[in-house]
Amino acid sequence: MTHRKRSTYRHGDLQRALVAAGTELAREGGPSAVVLREVTRRTGVTPNAAYRHFADKRALLHAVSMAAQAELARSIEQELSRIESTGDVGDVAKARLRAVGAGYLRYAQTQPGLFRTAFAEHADLRDAAAPDSAGDSGLTPFQLLSAALDGLVEAGVLPAERRLGAEFLAWSSVHGLAMLVIDGPLQGLDEEQRTFAARRLLEMVEKGL
Repeated sequence: MTHRKRSTYRHGDLQRALVAAGTELAREGGPSAVVLREVTRRTGVTPNAAYRHFADKRALLHAVSMAAQAELARSIEQELSRIESTGDVGDVAKARLRAVGAGYLRYAQTQPGLFRTAFAEHADLRDAAAPDSAGDSGLTPFQLLSAALDGLVEAGVLPAERRLGAEFLAWSSVHGLAMLVIDGPLQGLDEEQRTFAARRLLEMVEKGL
């Protein structure tokens, strides 16, 4: 039975199936749940077949983290798609920056397992522009944030001299709140309190830049 199921995978399909199975495990339990034995069980293949695509568990987890980042990008894109043009380029640019933060925080709260996994096995920023972590727009979460900040400069809202490194300030602030809410002392906040904290934080980031 296992052999027949394995034989149905065409070239390249097995790797995608393994990542998809790992992503569902991460959705359920975070990065620690991405266990090769369970991934192969769900895909109906042997561990040896999986090792042809991933050298070890860390390689598989890295691929799953890229997929989780792509879902994060799509969460941000959903928020961006809700923005209506007001005719004021400055207001739209500000709304786009807030949407990036709102999509980020919503993903953390609704998909905590994947959110934790999205940053597993990332030693530096080399993966920030990896195609595997991009959403439907072709942009990664980091690139979506960068684009929103560039938009502020283009709209005359953010002085060009303050643009350098703005990604790190905005990202650190929003990520910090996300982690405090899902894994820290702010876990006890109710929905109204989380919404209030998120709105005030995004306002603070916008004004602080």
